[in-house]
Amino acid sequence: MKTEADYYELFEAYQRGELPEPSRAELAARLAADPVMARRYADFDSLSKSLQAYGQRRTLRGKLTALQAELDAETQQGTTQDTGVPTMPTLYISPVERRLREFWGSHRATIAVAASVAVLAVFATLLGIEWWRAVQKPSSYGYTVLRREMDRIKRNQRAINRTLNQIDGVKSPEELNPGKFGGTGFALTADGYLVTSYHVIQGADSLLIESRDRQRFRAEPVFSDVAHDLAILRINDKDFKGFGRLPYSFKRGSADLGERVYTLGYPREDVVFGEGSLSARSGFEGDTAFYQISIPVNPGNSGGPLLDDRGNLIGVISGRQMDVQSAAFATKSSYLMRLVDSLSATPGGLGTISRNNQLTGSSRAQQVRKLQDFVFVVKVYE
Repeated sequence: MKTEADYYELFEAYQRGELPEPSRAELAARLAADPVMARRYADFDSLSKSLQAYGQRRTLRGKLTALQAELDAETQQGTTQDTGVPTMPTLYISPVERRLREFWGSHRATIAVAASVAVLAVFATLLGIEWWRAVQKPSSYGYTVLRREMDRIKRNQRAINRTLNQIDGVKSPEELNPGKFGGTGFALTADGYLVTSYHVIQGADSLLIESRDRQRFRAEPVFSDVAHDLAILRINDKDFKGFGRLPYSFKRGSADLGERVYTLGYPREDVVFGEGSLSARSGFEGDTAFYQISIPVNPGNSGGPLLDDRGNLIGVISGRQMDVQSAAFATKSSYLMRLVDSLSATPGGLGTISRNNQLTGSSRAQQVRKLQDFVFVVKVYE
């Protein structure tokens, strides 16, 4: 998910002429066609002008303050140190300097107030940016991402197990480190590449992938697309033998409004199925890189696959809107495919992406049965 700071960095490069021509043309076209993007650019332009005006005011104020100090020093030269009685000034003050002194003396308060207003305007805008960043944190409103805290869940489970074992007189076995955070991932290629959400792995020192039958493999991130909340991982475990043939294909085009869609994920230790419909072709606040879907999702669902009735992968679950019932968002698969194409063009890039779909024509239960072996828990260690 692109933050307001990301947009401002893009707009700044655009204004300075630092964007490559294709990117510049693409942004110009989007500004003309996308009202939400145009409003963001207008906000950035307003902030930039406010900052420039504030900088100019500070420069002017500094010059006037220096001039006032110089004039005061000249006046002091015409005053005796012993009696404080004014004498003739030793330095001639020109009419221009005298008028400037009178102007500064009578308008000092006004200029100070103007500078203060500029400061308040800047801080108000910056607070607005901080509010935008805050939508990535759980709150009573706005947008929240969906990785879950593994250690808190495990602590609760351990407390329950200890109580039961004390009753039964059984010694608790040593438990594996559950990790700090958890999310969902799914296979991208048969030879060990996976997809998850970027925010799931953000800040990770190490990663562990766990399958439905509790097989665990070490993994590492190979590429991240922060703007679209995507990350590609690779299993680097000597015990890994491959996923086998993927049963689903990846859709490069757009899905249709109203389509029935479903997802699998790990908001808890067992895989959870969720079903709904594609309710909007844009995501939170009109972001066109995302779909809005009517599927209840919870922390841990992030990074899970979103599929249509025919078993085509059309998105990657990312977050939800806190003030709207069952409003969730998923990165469009077309952005994932652009990322895959970029990586495939590099030396030693990705393996073959599945183009055959074994789920089409099957019942939903049959589709889920085939799909669940290719969906994994992503455990994050910090």
